[in-house]
Amino acid sequence: MSSPAQVAVLTRPEGRNEALAGRLADAGWAARILPALEIHSLDVPAAQLPRPADFDMVVFVSGNAAKQYLGQLAAAHGAAPWPDGVIAATVGPASAQALRVLAAFGANTTVLHPGDDAPSHDSEALWAVLGRLPALPGRVLLVRGTQGRDWLGDQLQAHGVAVTRHAAYLRRPAVWDAEALEALRGWADAGIFATWLITSGEGADAVRANLEDAGLASWWRQCRFVLTHPSLARRVPPACDGASAPAMVKICLPNDESIFQAFVAA
Repeated sequence: MSSPAQVAVLTRPEGRNEALAGRLADAGWAARILPALEIHSLDVPAAQLPRPADFDMVVFVSGNAAKQYLGQLAAAHGAAPWPDGVIAATVGPASAQALRVLAAFGANTTVLHPGDDAPSHDSEALWAVLGRLPALPGRVLLVRGTQGRDWLGDQLQAHGVAVTRHAAYLRRPAVWDAEALEALRGWADAGIFATWLITSGEGADAVRANLEDAGLASWWRQCRFVLTHPSLARRVPPACDGASAPAMVKICLPNDESIFQAFVAA
């Protein structure tokens, strides 16, 4: 059997890679799904769980953050619709769509997010959207994982907003099994250098740790990368080793269409 000419490794959390893998396969790529991080729900006592009705706006860092938080609410208080008048906000159209398909969000729920034409889909882009409101909300709940950027929360606080941060889930580095590592070694032995999808700094570090443990660090340094934020260039070769030359990277927005186009252009 001949070796594939183009291989992609998709590292987003479980359940978020399948459609993209199918599109890449149709375009002639061999796609391997290897989540870099595992998502673990957190049990929070009902008395300690912030409720959306106590805030003017709830900001979700991702669609997964919304799913995990609503799961916590349902476990503590039972399933309930999103309270009227409480704005939901998130960092981009893909995350907004992930919110809208959740049963708790009704058709009348306001979901603020950067548009398809925004230069980025991140905290900075959402801050620009919030800056166009007549006034900032007085009380904001920021739903995220146990780790993450504090930039948006800091900006809101600096402008007089009362911000409550809530961790709805824990992200842990995934440890890849022997079968997955053998597939990567096969590509390395054949001189085939994968193009990796990297969507977070924690994910980049987890990928690198798996490959270093498997003795594939030198191969990793010769691979290509599709990144969903410019800041991630610091976390992939050669920048992660302190070299000044730019890595072989494509930067794109964090939605399937943009990622697919970045791969086929790589």
